[in-house]
Amino acid sequence: MAVTVVTMEVGNDGVAVISISNPPLNVLTVAIIAVMKEKFSEATRRSDVKAIVLTGKGGRFSGGFDISAFQKVHKSGDVSDSPNESFDLIVNTIEDCKKPVVAAVEGLALGGGLELAMGCHARIAAPKTQLGLPELTLGVIPGLGGTQRLPRLVGVSKAVEMLLFSKPIMSEEGKFQGLIDDIASSEELLRASRLWALGIVERRKPWVRSLHRTDKIGSLSEAQGLLRNAREQAKRTAPNMPQHLACLDVVEEGILHGGYAGLLKEATVAKELVLSNTSKALAHLFFAQRTTAKAVIEDVPLKQKIFTELEKVCSSCCILATNTSTIDLNVIGEKTNSQARIIGAHFFSPAHVMPLLEIVRTEKTSPQVILDLLTVGKIIKKVPIVVGNCTGFAVNRTFFPYMQGPHLLVNLGVDLFRIDRVIRNFGLPIGPFQLQDLGGYRLGLAAGKEFANAFPDRTFRSPLTELLLKNGRNGKSNGKGFYIYEKGSRPKPDPSVLPIIEESRQLMNIMPGGKPISVTDKEILEMLLFPAVNEACLVLDEGVVARASDLDVASVLGMSFPSYRGGIMFWADTVGSNHIYTSLKRWSEIYGSFFKPSRFLEERAVKGMPLSAPATSSPKSNSKL
Repeated sequence: MAVTVVTMEVGNDGVAVISISNPPLNVLTVAIIAVMKEKFSEATRRSDVKAIVLTGKGGRFSGGFDISAFQKVHKSGDVSDSPNESFDLIVNTIEDCKKPVVAAVEGLALGGGLELAMGCHARIAAPKTQLGLPELTLGVIPGLGGTQRLPRLVGVSKAVEMLLFSKPIMSEEGKFQGLIDDIASSEELLRASRLWALGIVERRKPWVRSLHRTDKIGSLSEAQGLLRNAREQAKRTAPNMPQHLACLDVVEEGILHGGYAGLLKEATVAKELVLSNTSKALAHLFFAQRTTAKAVIEDVPLKQKIFTELEKVCSSCCILATNTSTIDLNVIGEKTNSQARIIGAHFFSPAHVMPLLEIVRTEKTSPQVILDLLTVGKIIKKVPIVVGNCTGFAVNRTFFPYMQGPHLLVNLGVDLFRIDRVIRNFGLPIGPFQLQDLGGYRLGLAAGKEFANAFPDRTFRSPLTELLLKNGRNGKSNGKGFYIYEKGSRPKPDPSVLPIIEESRQLMNIMPGGKPISVTDKEILEMLLFPAVNEACLVLDEGVVARASDLDVASVLGMSFPSYRGGIMFWADTVGSNHIYTSLKRWSEIYGSFFKPSRFLEERAVKGMPLSAPATSSPKSNSKL
C-alpha cells in the first residue's frame, strides 16, 4: 500500500526540496497540507537553507485537492468540512515566505495543484505538462487563489477561457502565456529549478509574488469588457451552471479591489457553491463514473445469419460482439454454438463522440470475455458499464418511454415544438422530436416494435412516424423531418409537418372531448421524464444494472442527460419518489397504462426511501449486519 508523505531534503547548494508523495496523482489532503506547512516552517528557520523547491514525486506535481472532501460536505451539510487553505498555505506559507520558492512541475498540475504552483515565486515545468483549473466541472470554483493568480499571470482573456471551459494547456503554451517561467527536461527539472531558486537569492532572477502583479490585467475598462462578454456567453451556453457567473464575479472583485479582496470573496463563494445542487449533482456523477468499470439495422434474422457465418470462419478464441441497441442477445446467438463468447458492445450515436460503452452480458457470457471487452473499452477511451441482457439493455430501455411519451402528448394536442423547447430548457442539448429527426424514422420504428413486443403493457403506439414516412420524410437524412435542415443554419421548425400531426390526432382520437389538453411546462417535463424514471426502477429491480449510479453515468454519457443534474436517478431523488409515484398514478388513471407506476417505485414512495438506495436497505433502519 502506497504511503502518503511529504519529504524535505537539503542539498549542498542550500536548496531544500520539498516533495509531495500521494500516488498516483499526488492529490492534496488536509493531512498533506499540514505536513507541507511544517516542512516550509522548518526550511524557513534553518540557516543552511537559502531557497526552496516544491515538487511532486512519481513524475506528477499534483492533481489537485482530494475531491472526496466534497462528498463529506454534501453528506453533512457542514461547509466547515471543506478545505480553506488559500491564505494560510499559499499566501502566508508560500507566497510570503522569506526565502524564494520555485515549483518544479512535471506531468500535471491541475486544480489545487496548479494553484499551489502559482503561489510560488517561479515555475519550471517539464515538457508536455498539463496545467489547468477544472473546478467548474464539479460545480465549484477554484478555492486556493486560482481566480486571482491566473488572470495576473496569463491575462484576463486567457484566464477566463481556462476557467470557464476547464481547459488545460500544455507547459509549452504555459511558457508562452507567462504561466511557466522556463521549461526543462524531466532529467534536468530539479537541477534547473534549484538554479532558478538560487538565481532569485542572488538577484539574477526576479522574485515575483503573482498576487501582486497587475501588468497582465490591462486597463480596467478592457478587463470589464472581457468579463461582460464572458458573462453573456455563459448565460447562453451554460444557463443552468451558477458556478460560471460566480467565478466571473470573483475574478472581477480582484480586478476592482485587489488580489487580497478577491481571495476573500473567492473563499466565501467557493463555500456557498460547494453546497449547491449543481455541485452535489456533478460530484455524484464524477464518483459514479469512477465505479463503472452501424455494420446493420435492428433485423433479427440478419443478425442471426451474420453470427452463424462468423462462427464458421473465426477462431475459437474470437469474441463475437454486437452493437445492437435493442435486440435480446440470447435471440441473436440462439442459432450458434458459441454463446459463451457472444456479448453486446453497444456504442451510442455518434460513436466517435459519445463516451459510453454498454457491455451487455448474458447468463452464458464468459467472465473472461467481459474482462477482455472492458479492457478494449478503456483502450479506446470509452467509459464502459456492464449491464444485463434484456430488450434495450440499460440505457435505451430506460429511455424508450421518453421517446414514446412525446408522441402521446402530441396526440393529446400538445405542440411538438413546445415539447422540444421544454426539454432543451431542462438541459438536454436537443428535444425528443429533433432527436428522432437525427436518428431517422425507420430505425425508430424498428426499435419501437422491439419494445412493443417486449413491454406491451406500457408501450404507446402512435401512427405519426409511419405517416411521416408515408409522406416521404425520414428526418435529417433526407432533409425532411419535424425541422427544416439547411446547410450553414440551425434547424428550424417545419410548419408543413402540422397537417401530418393533425392526421395522427384524428386517427388516435384520444384528446378528451376532442380538445387539446392544457398542461404547464413543468407538467410536460414530468410527463416525459417520470415514465423514464419508472422504467429505470424496473431496470434496477430486475438487476440489469448493479447500482443506481450506473444509470446516472449511462444517462449522462449515453443520452446527454444534463450532468449538472447528476443523472436520471440522482435527479429523481431530488424530485422525490412520492411525487413521481402519485403523478404517474394519477396520469395512468386518466391516460392509460403507459404511466402505470412500477411496484419498485410504489414501495419506495410508501416507505419514503430514495430510489437510489440499495434494494435491501432502509434509511430508517438501525439494524446491524
